[in-house]
This record gives sequence, structure tokens and C-alpha cells, in this order.
Amino acid sequence: MSEQDIITQAISILEKRLQKPAHAIESPADTAHYLRLHLSEKEYESFSVMFLDSQHRLLSLKELFKGTINSAPVYPREVVKAVLSFNAAAVILAHNHPSGLATPSNADHRITNRIKSALELIDVKTLDHVVVGHDSAYSFAEHNLI
Repeated sequence: MSEQDIITQAISILEKRLQKPAHAIESPADTAHYLRLHLSEKEYESFSVMFLDSQHRLLSLKELFKGTINSAPVYPREVVKAVLSFNAAAVILAHNHPSGLATPSNADHRITNRIKSALELIDVKTLDHVVVGHDSAYSFAEHNLI
């Protein structure tokens, strides 16, 4: 069994667990583990959103924007449209840094605030924004920035 097969199986197991009521997303650590499996190996910047129901169970993880090796265009309007299409009650924003460093940039802080403000208008909670590096993840929630 290849390393990629093992990762694929792990993702499948985590997705099934996160969709069960007893396994709602309860901590930034849960989120970081799940997102690192999905995003840490991408060679381009990927901005994804975890769409959650009112009990914080995973409805879907969707890559909304695909960028280059050091940036991705992100449009709050498209995030709002996607949230409405999933009828989500909450979201967790996520993107990777192909450089491997999980430290958020000033642009990361700005787009987080813009998206959070847009979603507040439609009563959707932004629970976190996780920046994924190769070996670590940075949670805005853990640093009281959300």
C-alpha cells in the first residue's frame, strides 16, 4: 500500500467521523489535522472552505480558489454564494502555503476579516481560518483572531 493510499484512507475515515453527530468538529486541533491531510502537499495555493451544519458537523470541504505558488485570488462574494448553496450555518476557512510556512500574511488577515464580515450579514459564523504549512498549521481561533 502506497503512502498516498494510506492518506486517502485516512481522509475517508475522518470525513465519515466528522459527519456523525458524536464527531462534530470540536477544536482547532481536530480541524488542523483534517486540513493538513487535504492541503499540506499541494504545490499551489488552495483556498478551501469547510461547510458545517448548526451542530458543526462537516457538510463538505470544497476548494473555492486555486492560485499559484505564492497566492490565490479570493472573492468574498463567491464564498457567500457557496455557503448559501450548502445551506451552511458555519464555516472554517483554510488555505495552504506551498512555501511550507504556516505563518499568516497581512493579506490573510485582511481577507479573513472581509469574509467574516460578509458572512455575518447572512448569520453564518466563521469559526476559524487555518493556514496549513508542510509540517504545521496556524489557527486564527487558537490565537483569538476570529
